[in-house]
Amino acid sequence: MEYRRIRVESTPGVLRVSLGAPALDARTVAELRGALDAAETDQDCRAVVLAGRPGVFCTGMDLRGALDDDHAPQEFAALLRRLTLVPRVVVAEVDGQVSGGGVGLVAAADLVHATPRSSFGLPEALWGLLPCVVLPYLARRIGPGRATTMALTTRPLDAAEACARGLVDEVGDQPDAWLAQLLVRLERIDARTLDAAKRYAAELWPVTEETGRLAARAFERLLTGPVARERLTGFVTTGRLPWESDGVAAKAGKEARA
Repeated sequence: MEYRRIRVESTPGVLRVSLGAPALDARTVAELRGALDAAETDQDCRAVVLAGRPGVFCTGMDLRGALDDDHAPQEFAALLRRLTLVPRVVVAEVDGQVSGGGVGLVAAADLVHATPRSSFGLPEALWGLLPCVVLPYLARRIGPGRATTMALTTRPLDAAEACARGLVDEVGDQPDAWLAQLLVRLERIDARTLDAAKRYAAELWPVTEETGRLAARAFERLLTGPVARERLTGFVTTGRLPWESDGVAAKAGKEARA
C-alpha cells in the first residue's frame, strides 16, 4: 500500500506508524489497517507503535467528512477490532491531546505510554453525538461506569487521571527508553504466543463484529439526527463551535477542544 496519510518506519522488532494529521479520514483508516497487515506478515515484528504529532495524538473522525461518508463509522469500528486482534503488541505512544476516536485508538491498544502533558476526552455529546464506536473498547479497558462517565461529562482526563483509571499504562517523558525495555521482554516471546494471547483475550472480553455494526448504526442515527446535523452544518458553514454559538462558557469550549 502507498502511504499518504501516515508514515511507516520499520526497525528491528518494531513497525512505527505515525499519523500525519490529527483527524482521521477514510484514507487514514484504510492506511492504518494496511500497516497492521504489514506488521502481521513480518515474522520478526513484535510491536506496532502508533504515534501522533508532538502535542496532538489524534482528535478522532474528520467532522467535515463525517457528514458525507456513510461507511466511516463501520470502517473505524473494523480498525479498532483489528488493533485488538493483530498478533503483535500494539503500543500507543501519546504526547498531547487525545479526543473522540483518538481515545478509541488508545483504548484498543495493548499498552499505552503518555507524556505528562497528555489529555484524554470524549467531546461527542457537545456535537449531539456519542462515542458509540469507542465505548465498547473503552469500557473493556477502564470499566463500563467510568467509560460512560467520560462520555456523559465530556470532561478530559489528564495523564495522571488516565493512568489511575487504567487507560494509560505508563506516564513519563522518555517513551523511547520505556519502549526499549519493553522490546527486551517481547523479543523473548514467540510471535505465535502473542497471537494466542490476543485471541484468548478477545474471547474472554469480546467486542464482536456485530458490536461494531451496532455501534456504527447508533452513531449514524445520531449523525443524521437534528441536533448533530444542525451543529455540524453550522461548524462547517461558519467555523464556529456549537458551544460558542449556544453561549456556553469559554471554559467549557476549551475543555472540549482539549
